[in-house]
Amino acid sequence: MSGIGGIGPGGGIQQILALRQQILDRSQLLQQLHAPASGAGISTAPEANPAGGFTDALSHAISSVNASQGRAEALSSAYEKGEVTDIAQVMLARQEAGIGFEATLQVRNRLLSAYQDIMRMGV
Repeated sequence: MSGIGGIGPGGGIQQILALRQQILDRSQLLQQLHAPASGAGISTAPEANPAGGFTDALSHAISSVNASQGRAEALSSAYEKGEVTDIAQVMLARQEAGIGFEATLQVRNRLLSAYQDIMRMGV
């Protein structure tokens, strides 16, 4: 009797159980790492610069989208030159760059809308 998806009888179960145990071990380790930080009291570092986390996250996201667009452009150029023959890889990179750009545009629109709402508020 052949196993499903190339997993033989018995061997596949052992692999799944081993992976499950690894996941549980890592989860427990992460919980131990986060437990002292949450129980140590209130940290003043995040409160000192509350916009720093958002600014850093936004900057990282924009640079990630920029890198994705650069990679898509490079793959498109390589395909046009005949260096890359996998059209699926090129199209996937272009779609990823397009989706990243659209998401960035939506975030910008929401931020602009929120700013305009704040500016219209009465004091």
